[in-house]
Amino acid sequence: MYPEPTNIWERIEYSDLGIRIAESTWMFPTFESIHVVALVTVFGMIAIVDLRLVGLANRQFPISRLEKDTLPWVWGAFVLAAITGTLLFVSKASSYMANPYFLWKGAAMAGAGLNMLFFHFVTSRTIGQWDTGPLPLKVKLAGGLSLILWIAVLFFGRAIGFTLGIFDG
Repeated sequence: MYPEPTNIWERIEYSDLGIRIAESTWMFPTFESIHVVALVTVFGMIAIVDLRLVGLANRQFPISRLEKDTLPWVWGAFVLAAITGTLLFVSKASSYMANPYFLWKGAAMAGAGLNMLFFHFVTSRTIGQWDTGPLPLKVKLAGGLSLILWIAVLFFGRAIGFTLGIFDG
């Protein structure tokens, strides 16, 4: 029997779904494995474009072509990572919300998302001028910031696994 929930996180954790995932011998590790593979796929595809944006790789390929080739993989893997991440969260919501690494991962993902939105809706409007030529500083900065933020997402995500339960009150 579980205690009576006292906050939203406990209500989520003690829901039928949260309990089923937490008590299952196979659900959590399966979702976690899928989550890790999906997140690494997101990072790998984004890194291909970001390394091109900073001018370190794939210089012979137009950025627009790299984006076209990688974006379907990024979005597909991101959706899978979001679904599995939500399922993992549901099983231990209270512990996740008490863990600073989880909160920092969320902040890094939000920063990466804002950087991506700014790049696609502002910086990319002039892509015809730099798609195959010299890259402006704002393009290099966007790629560098994206790499830093996604590396932070991966770092904080791994840190969650090693510290889950340590910060519980």
